[in-house]
Amino acid sequence: MASRDRLADVSERARAKVGKFANRQAELADAALTTLAELGYARTSLRDIAENTEFSHGVLRYYFSDKNDLIIQCIRQYKSVCVRRYDMATEQAETPQGLVDAFTEKLTETLLKETKLHRLWYDLRSQALFDDVLQNDVQQIDRELEDMIWRIVERYAFLKNGSPILSSRAIYAAIDGLFQEALARVVSGDANGVAELEKEVRKLLPVIVRAGE
Repeated sequence: MASRDRLADVSERARAKVGKFANRQAELADAALTTLAELGYARTSLRDIAENTEFSHGVLRYYFSDKNDLIIQCIRQYKSVCVRRYDMATEQAETPQGLVDAFTEKLTETLLKETKLHRLWYDLRSQALFDDVLQNDVQQIDRELEDMIWRIVERYAFLKNGSPILSSRAIYAAIDGLFQEALARVVSGDANGVAELEKEVRKLLPVIVRAGE
């Protein structure tokens, strides 16, 4: 009996240690995100991040195996926040038009307020085409974003008493493509990028959902 108690105590301490380690990683990733978003993937090293935060290079190396490990953590945390924002906005919609309004408002808001963070995501996704180490994590984040878009479309279809006419992958590709194109325009200083994104998304959602009889 005493042996079981000791094993349970060791197991509990191990779980607590893992939890503290994960919390510390999350804290470091939050602190590093601004630097990463400013400099981008290629121009950022762990030493660069250390120089722009209160954490030493040694601390970063202890919690992250390399730059890729830290960047993936940063992007995963940021995208999880984005997903919750969209889920909350669209779940509260009670009409098809209300959902469209909520969705486009969030799209344009995040595009303007968090331009550099989205730029970092697309930078990382492009790097994954060349770096096998990044591919699994990037693909997983992409799937989570695709699932988020699908929940929005399903909710829209429910409110219209209809059904999507395209696959989840096709719809995600369409909306993500529009967003990335608008991001490129915003980065280049094109003042019409945001308005065009909103207009195209408002036209797209009714097209990809077949209204019920």
